[in-house]
Amino acid sequence: MRNRYLVFILMLVVTALALAACGPSAAPAATTAPAVQATATRPPAPPATATPVPPPPATATPVPPPPATATAAKKVLKVGLVTDTGGVNDKSFNQSAWAGVQKAQKDFGVEAKFIESKQPTDYEKNIDLFLGEKYDVIITVGFLMGDATGLKAKANQSTKFAIVDYPYFPTKGDKVCDDTKKDCYADGGLSNVNSLLFQEDEVGYLAGVLAGSMTKTGTVCTVSGMEIPPVVRFVVGFQNGAKSVKPTVKTLNVYIPSFIDPAKGKETGQSMIAQGCDVVFGVGGNTGNGGLLAAKEKGLMAIGVDVDQYLTYPARTAAWVLRRITTGTARSRRRSRTR
Repeated sequence: MRNRYLVFILMLVVTALALAACGPSAAPAATTAPAVQATATRPPAPPATATPVPPPPATATPVPPPPATATAAKKVLKVGLVTDTGGVNDKSFNQSAWAGVQKAQKDFGVEAKFIESKQPTDYEKNIDLFLGEKYDVIITVGFLMGDATGLKAKANQSTKFAIVDYPYFPTKGDKVCDDTKKDCYADGGLSNVNSLLFQEDEVGYLAGVLAGSMTKTGTVCTVSGMEIPPVVRFVVGFQNGAKSVKPTVKTLNVYIPSFIDPAKGKETGQSMIAQGCDVVFGVGGNTGNGGLLAAKEKGLMAIGVDVDQYLTYPARTAAWVLRRITTGTARSRRRSRTR
């Protein structure tokens, strides 16, 4: 028994020595249970009390006004025409001028009215009637209205004027400018006037060519109104035109100091027809129309002026000389707007 204990002790000693010779051995790693990572859960924060943030200062944006319910009415241009003593139905330049104003009324919507002058003393009074009614444009008809038109135009610069047959391009010494002895345009005196002028000598020349080509007796004639520049240009142009095709033609002419005396015109025409005239040119308003009537009654050729007079004397009216006064008076309204 004792020997067994000794052997057992010896074995323990040998084993201890063997372990000591091998050196210390690493202790086995301790296996630890995986740590459970706790996720910290914070208690919910108490709800924040909303502090209102003031909005940025507003930039002032102007609010457009509501659209107007009523629009201002467009101003209508008022155009007045003052005739010469021949009246608006003279089958000549007064009638043509009024037809032009009526055309402007139709095409452009102007308000139009005419006043007839019965005698020369009516010119200024009739213009004054339109001025009193605040008319925008006043048209006067005929050379004889030149002085009255100039005086009223100079005194009423805001009103536009137009005149048929009068050359308002004043020079020094003009009657209207005698107070200054200056060109009216130089001092702004008549810049509100339009002159509606026509080439009477040119259209008269063409009428003369026609008459010279038609005459069988070799004599042509003119029954003329007052001896004023436009009428003189008609007569001289007619005579030159007739002579251009028949140098030996005889030309007769009589100036009658009125545009409203058809009886005198007829008498004068009859007198010249008795002298051999077989083509009559009537160039004097209603006075000249009397000469056309004399030609018609004798079965002779006649040439009218300013308007188509075929319907007045349909049997023998050969032609008529048109100056387009209708177009001139219609256009004068448009020019007044652009000045």
